[in-house]
Amino acid sequence: MAKVAPRKVVADTEPVAFTQDELGWEPWLEPLQESDLTDRHWAGLVDASRAKSAYFMLLARDPDILQARTKTDKDIFYNPKAGLPRAERELAATATSRFNGCIFCASVHARFATQFSKRSEDVQRLLDEGVGAPIDGRWDAIVAAAVALSATPSTFGSDHVRRLRDAGLDGDAISDVIHSAAFFNWANRLMLSLGVPKIKHA
Repeated sequence: MAKVAPRKVVADTEPVAFTQDELGWEPWLEPLQESDLTDRHWAGLVDASRAKSAYFMLLARDPDILQARTKTDKDIFYNPKAGLPRAERELAATATSRFNGCIFCASVHARFATQFSKRSEDVQRLLDEGVGAPIDGRWDAIVAAAVALSATPSTFGSDHVRRLRDAGLDGDAISDVIHSAAFFNWANRLMLSLGVPKIKHA
């Protein structure tokens, strides 16, 4: 892969608090432009609309890895036939992102958690007060499991599984909590190392 020079990024518009507002994101390295894309790049993006995202256009520099990453993402979050409701998959991603300090990812998945649960105030409490904020038994169990999986070293164990079962989650739903949190524990680290979030101005 060819070397890519670092970009100058203006940091004075970087958000300092977790929010459900839509944010921008600025990469440290130059993303590809649509005019650079080959058929292999388009296949890597999976969705052509992602060519509008600086994040995905940066990841498109390695299109095969991007394709694997995106298909994994979609299978975890867009496969609602069984297991955890979409709102709670997004809750696990939000809790993981809040714990890891990824303001951009937390904003995206908090909006989805609100959209699918219609519980904006509870989602905002998680963002404002952090992963220890009490919400209710089921959401608290999901947040605790997501955080335990994200800790270094991981503290996730049988007590978390028991708490999730006591909150009404079956095996498929618990698997979805684990996959949602694990995927974003990785994705947060990637995004935090490749650029910075930015406040969008009207």
